[in-house]
Amino acid sequence: MTEQQPNQLNIEISEEVAEGTYANLAIITHSHAEFVIDFVNVMPGTPKSKVKSRIILTPQHAKRFMKAMTENIQKYEAINGTIKDLEEIQLPMNFGGPTAQA
Repeated sequence: MTEQQPNQLNIEISEEVAEGTYANLAIITHSHAEFVIDFVNVMPGTPKSKVKSRIILTPQHAKRFMKAMTENIQKYEAINGTIKDLEEIQLPMNFGGPTAQA
């Protein structure tokens, strides 16, 4: 029989959640009590996109999440090189959709 450490957290994940949801846009809003992050999958040439997932965090957890993301991005870049910001990459304004004619 294995004894669980006093501060050890046992986390389970369902098969559906483990598959994940793709998002290429995050919209962040906040109030005095919470941060809301809406994850959206925006597809080129589609006029409407739906929020795929919404995460609500306390300000303290939002700050811890930011620190954890910063640390993980630094670790990733140490192994894989600098991640180019989308603003540094010149994307065509039509984002893959039909080209407008004047």
